[in-house]
Amino acid sequence: MGELPLGINIQEPRWDQGTFLGRARHFFTVTDPRNLLLSGAQLEAARNIVQNYRAGVVTPGLTEDQLWRAKYVYDSAFHPDTGEKMILIGRMSAQVPMNMTITSFMLTFYRQTPTVVFWQWVNQSFNAIVNYSNRSGDAPITMRQLGTAYVSATTGAVATALGLKSLTKHLPPLIGRFVPFAAVAAANCINIPLMRQRELQVGIPVTDEAGQRLGHSVTAAKQGIFQVVISRIGMAIPSMVVLPMIMDSLEKKDFLKRRPWLGAPLQVGLVGFCLVFATPLCCALFPQRSSIRVSSLEPELRGQISEHSPSTEVVYYNKGL
Repeated sequence: MGELPLGINIQEPRWDQGTFLGRARHFFTVTDPRNLLLSGAQLEAARNIVQNYRAGVVTPGLTEDQLWRAKYVYDSAFHPDTGEKMILIGRMSAQVPMNMTITSFMLTFYRQTPTVVFWQWVNQSFNAIVNYSNRSGDAPITMRQLGTAYVSATTGAVATALGLKSLTKHLPPLIGRFVPFAAVAAANCINIPLMRQRELQVGIPVTDEAGQRLGHSVTAAKQGIFQVVISRIGMAIPSMVVLPMIMDSLEKKDFLKRRPWLGAPLQVGLVGFCLVFATPLCCALFPQRSSIRVSSLEPELRGQISEHSPSTEVVYYNKGL
């Protein structure tokens, strides 16, 4: 068997990102929870394979499937712009198990104020880690900025949850089940922009089709952050909007009335089932490597691109996750 050729483009995902199906297949691999079980040695081995291949060195005996597997293992743990290893619970492969646990508790303990406050705080602490770990670009963010974003998002989520909880006291119980979703949706609108505020201040890198960096754009950052907010809210809909209606119906059935202890594990299982599909499918709503027309960029950057790359009409950027 001959040596693996160097022409495989592992800078891009394995599947066509111009189609929703291709993006979905890509993100099912990216969010695979089994990646969390990989050891540090396995992650380093994958990084070496990928970096060597990009440098023109093929690991002896390497097959194309093994190369792609190494690329996805590498991408699951290392930030695409900075190259730093992300904290374990900040990786996209941790989304399903972490959100399954947190969402289940938020949906179960939505009646008492102390538990509402506690689980909203836990959820926003987790989201802050995820948003920072999966930010776009390589611009640094200070601890003060991180702290401000974290406190603001957590306060917003708790205030929303408590405010809605008080408004739904005299409404049907089913309405109260939707309070966690409303709080999560509101917090995403606060948490993500604040955790990525550095991008809104200095912009994110934009490149031409070949990957050559052309400058930094705040406009691209705004577009990318908006797409991420929509995706995150979409991820929560099946488990926090559809599932409460299902559980409300099931709890009225004799089967669960006679076995109330089954309610919690059943809800956890259903939340996990929803998230296994909702997480990658909502990540796939927009391409990871998003594009924007040069004519839509800031005037200064448009002029800079026109001067150095006059034929470029569309630029690309990493929207983050």
